[in-house]
Amino acid sequence: MRDTTPTTEVAEAIAAELRLLEPSVRSSRTLAGALLDPEFVEVGASGRRWTYEEMVAALPEMQGAAEDGPAYEPSGMTGTLLAPGLVHLTYATHIDGRHALRSSLWRRHTDGTWRMYYHQATPVPPNSP
Repeated sequence: MRDTTPTTEVAEAIAAELRLLEPSVRSSRTLAGALLDPEFVEVGASGRRWTYEEMVAALPEMQGAAEDGPAYEPSGMTGTLLAPGLVHLTYATHIDGRHALRSSLWRRHTDGTWRMYYHQATPVPPNSP
């Protein structure tokens, strides 16, 4: 029997989010695509709206995908179970001198996998508290 306590669901979504920040996953269309929901949408720090297809195609070339380049450093990640199989995560990232606040919605599919359904990144101006 699968453990579906709120703590477990949040922990599973956090683990999936952290995998998606790893350069080895970001550089692989297959691995990244498996963590994104087919209906995925992102509003990036640039303000651009991304679909599943656009993100899977672009992610290997984006910052944080090179094994020998700067990597995302997440901090303060917390999650809330909104409904069974739906988790909202919030956290901050630092990469190459830039900071952003992030929000993700993760949903569990019938096969038990967690996939990111929505993501938004908001840049934090330099010298902000």
